[in-house]
Amino acid sequence: MANTDHFAIVSETYPPEVNGVALTVQSLELGLRSLGHRVEVIRPAQSDATAAQTDHLLVRGAGLPRYPGLRFGLPSGRTLLQRWQVQRPRAIYVATEGPLGWSAVRVANRLGIPAATGFHTRFDDYVERYGAGWLRPAVFRWMRHFHNSAQATLVPTQELSDFLQAQGFEHVRLLRRAVDTQLFNPTRRRTALRQQWGLADGAPALIYVGRIAAEKNLSLAIRAFRTLQATVPAARFIWVGDGPERQALAEANPDFVFCGVQRGEALAEHFASGDLFVFPSLTETFGNVTLEAMASGIATVAYHYGAAREHLLDGAHGASVVCGDEEAFIEAVGRLAADAERCLALGRTARTAIEHLSPQSVSEHFAELLQSLPWRAAA
Repeated sequence: MANTDHFAIVSETYPPEVNGVALTVQSLELGLRSLGHRVEVIRPAQSDATAAQTDHLLVRGAGLPRYPGLRFGLPSGRTLLQRWQVQRPRAIYVATEGPLGWSAVRVANRLGIPAATGFHTRFDDYVERYGAGWLRPAVFRWMRHFHNSAQATLVPTQELSDFLQAQGFEHVRLLRRAVDTQLFNPTRRRTALRQQWGLADGAPALIYVGRIAAEKNLSLAIRAFRTLQATVPAARFIWVGDGPERQALAEANPDFVFCGVQRGEALAEHFASGDLFVFPSLTETFGNVTLEAMASGIATVAYHYGAAREHLLDGAHGASVVCGDEEAFIEAVGRLAADAERCLALGRTARTAIEHLSPQSVSEHFAELLQSLPWRAAA
């Protein structure tokens, strides 16, 4: 293939870890490979993983506190310097701001290798959710310094681009997200799965997919469900995913259905077998699960930012609620979940609205962005 290059992707998280960053990184990697580019991935070794794939360099890592199963990469500057002096990439993409990510940016700057970073996680919001709000300004300054050390910061929405530029982030570039509409599809709805969930005929299934963690604002989803349940007692709340809050939620809510982490076709079947996707998070940079729910033909209630602001049309695909308006969020869940025909119609419209989001076009744009980064003199 003409005009192919050698790129490096650096990430502290990668499948089989299940989170938005890991899955996005893998999608970007596979997209570049599909275009004929050579891609090396640098990431921490995972204790539960088998041998690494071809062109994956595994470095030392450590467990992430309060997040069992997730790891971060330890500083690896010497390893990267030796590797890239011999096999110099055309450009690198650094997806995470941890010690490994910092090492990669510093080495790239030393060698004059063009570098782009990805703004995937609002760590400044996370620290507040975990009771350390006083750290928020310092965390935000740290993030800005990290991203401004590269030649481009890639973001998934115009809203986030405008915000970061107003806060002093330089060289912000837009790289939109896509969704696999072949995988996430209404045809994957399974009656047998709904029966496993204990759903009576005609009863609505609310579904949440994602990390079961404090920063996801899950108490609001629970309040919304309990309000619905007061008028629709047969409703069920289905939870797909895992995280530090799962055990406490399960103990406090024995009627909830916890399905654990699901991947691939199993995940798609869980999405499509629900009736209303409930996503109360206010800490996302995008929220890939919103697109996956829409592709699955499921009406969605989410706050009006990130993926919902870009793609979820209020009243046509579900409800896109003003950020922070908890009563409106609860009302929307109750109103939609109690109207099965309305939910079905909204889900069909949502599916149609995102069918044009092509992973191929995102891969091509990603490659073009990396190739457009100018060569630099070594430091």
